Amino acid sequence: MISFDNELHTMVKSADGSYTAYSKEYDEHYHSTKDGALFESLVKHVEPAFKVKAQYKEITILDICFGLGFNTLATIYYHKKNALHSKLNIFSPELDASLIKSLGSFVYPEEFDEFKDILFALVENGFYSDDTLHVELFLGDAREYIKSFAPQTFDIVYQDAFSPSANPALWTKEYFSDIKNIIKEDGLLTTYSMALPVRLALHENGFLLYLNSGDGFRDATVASLQEIEGFKNVDMAHKIKCNPHVKAFRD
Repeated sequence: MISFDNELHTMVKSADGSYTAYSKEYDEHYHSTKDGALFESLVKHVEPAFKVKAQYKEITILDICFGLGFNTLATIYYHKKNALHSKLNIFSPELDASLIKSLGSFVYPEEFDEFKDILFALVENGFYSDDTLHVELFLGDAREYIKSFAPQTFDIVYQDAFSPSANPALWTKEYFSDIKNIIKEDGLLTTYSMALPVRLALHENGFLLYLNSGDGFRDATVASLQEIEGFKNVDMAHKIKCNPHVKAFRD
């Protein structure tokens, strides 16, 4: 019996058979129902990130925002499925404490079954750690949380907040400036967003933009402070020339 539905959230089945949730507060789903919740986490965040970082001995990830936990759990799933030997450190802010407390009753894909102890530890304590994995949740404002980190901390940032129209504070030039301060020189950022104002906000902070495309999902974006291989470069000079009136999102 599905018991997750509550005053603020309704569970919805997505195209790949996994469930996501609809937020009544933000009037958006947590994942693309067309791409599929698990599939989207893998192809728009985990796989492109590990395409670049798989050989690292230790990988530190900022997951913006935790939400239903798919990006964090999909990372752990991908890491084990591919027998990677790196240590994973995952840090994730989440504003909605009541959502976190309700996740014990959410219906997750069977791929996550073996990680339920990790999820339950996060729900109960906001913390999980063993020899190869460290996960911390922060209940509160993501922008304030980001400012608490020392410079050049993260190898990967999953930029997966609600859309700019629903949650504009997590898509501005000033926000990405704070992200730049805590991402390593060879770090990268993944996001589902293709919006030019978002890409401009990244571009104006010195990020190089790349197209993340593949079979079965809508195009997405990868950003890095250094050149990376395996992705098609986005010609921002050309896009700016063709769209001279478009501006980066600002605070």
